[in-house]
Amino acid sequence: MIELEGVPELIDPVMVAAFEGWNDAGDAASAAVAHLDREWKGEVFAALDAEDYYDFQVNRPTVWLDGGVRKITWPTTRLSVVRIADANGKGKPRDLVLVRGIEPSMRWRSFCNEILGFAHELGVEMLVVLGALLGDTPHTRPVPVSGVTSDPDLARRLDLEETRYEGPTGIVGILQEACTHAGVPAVSLWAAVPHYVSQPPNPKATLALLNRLEDLLDLRIPLGELSEDARAWQLGVDQLAAEDSEVAEYVQSLEEARDTADLPEASGEAIAREFERYLRRRDPQAGPGLATEGGVADGRDGSYLRDTASGRTRPPKPAPKESKDPGGQADPKGPETRGPDSAGGGPDSRKPDAEDPQDSPTDSPKEGPADGSEG
Repeated sequence: MIELEGVPELIDPVMVAAFEGWNDAGDAASAAVAHLDREWKGEVFAALDAEDYYDFQVNRPTVWLDGGVRKITWPTTRLSVVRIADANGKGKPRDLVLVRGIEPSMRWRSFCNEILGFAHELGVEMLVVLGALLGDTPHTRPVPVSGVTSDPDLARRLDLEETRYEGPTGIVGILQEACTHAGVPAVSLWAAVPHYVSQPPNPKATLALLNRLEDLLDLRIPLGELSEDARAWQLGVDQLAAEDSEVAEYVQSLEEARDTADLPEASGEAIAREFERYLRRRDPQAGPGLATEGGVADGRDGSYLRDTASGRTRPPKPAPKESKDPGGQADPKGPETRGPDSAGGGPDSRKPDAEDPQDSPTDSPKEGPADGSEG
């Protein structure tokens, strides 16, 4: 039994989690949870024991000085709680339990059981796990975000995809499956990151995840400087593409494939959904910069611009199509460059399911080339 001291009784709590590593292309998902924690001033109330779940040769501790005294920070997963006084712009308060950490190296089942123990003790109503994958999606288009769940009723009620994925998975997939067995409603939100500019950060993908989370939970999320960061990000990528004709040609081919795949969506029903989303976000007191799907609420096409000194300056040439599974997962034995998936990379693109990782399970995007290779 987990005993929590100092945590008040929560109001309609939802747990939002993200893990660095295999499920976090461009650090988009972990940055989204960090943004929520920073904007709403989250208070950490628990941390999992690093000895139980991490290989310190894979995720090394760091040493730092505090007033001349050396201290060590161990890799772990921390839980914090934030109270949103006016969650939906109508004066209704709500609490979020934020889970942010690194994908564990071992004992995944125990790890998930510990997370679910906290969820049970806090009365969590639903768990939302954020993830990011690499895909053949152009940086000039709105970031595709797919929502998936293992619960058919939840899929119908929240307009989500029901997972059909089979293949290698990360901690996001394991945690979602653990929730299913524990009877906890669980949803995964996946953002597609362009594989040719995969180095973190990717504020445009982070913004898209927060936008989708707003829709899912009926929240008003303060964006701070995230919108400007997203604009600056695309500006940098645009400039790099303009300096290399091969890059520009490749991006144009992705744009044409994406636009062709999106044509069926230009229906009256789709337009009506977008208009309803716009109306929900119209708030005279909120000002500019509220999150929209793939962009800022300025009525434009979601183009954002940025300085991408850390981004890859030259995309790979289009590779032969690799073996794909029904959920958009690359064959671990196939080519390193991902084929079209939920990113809408081509006419044969498919949405991912609850698991759609993007590099090897032991490699964080921070520590190696996030090139879409599978573990």
